[in-house]
Amino acid sequence: MDDKLLIHLEIANKSYGLTINRDEEELARKAAAQIRNKMLQYRQVFSQSEVDDKDLLAMVALQLSLCNLQLEERNDTLPICNEVLKLSQEIESYLKNE
Repeated sequence: MDDKLLIHLEIANKSYGLTINRDEEELARKAAAQIRNKMLQYRQVFSQSEVDDKDLLAMVALQLSLCNLQLEERNDTLPICNEVLKLSQEIESYLKNE
């Protein structure tokens, strides 16, 4: 059974064909909806000026990228792992000296 699926997502009044795993379909559709919603928000903010879809997409991409980077920083476990390693070494050193 083929678990790939061809779906079409509309972003900025353009349809994009995308082949994805079946279990990713809902997430992909939610992502496209999120982009459309954020574009609509920006369009309302800049309603007095002439802003095209390309500019709106750039603003949405920047906003989503910033959110992604913040999440990556929040989930960075390297400092914690380093501290655990340091504590483990101190415990081992202490136990050897007893």
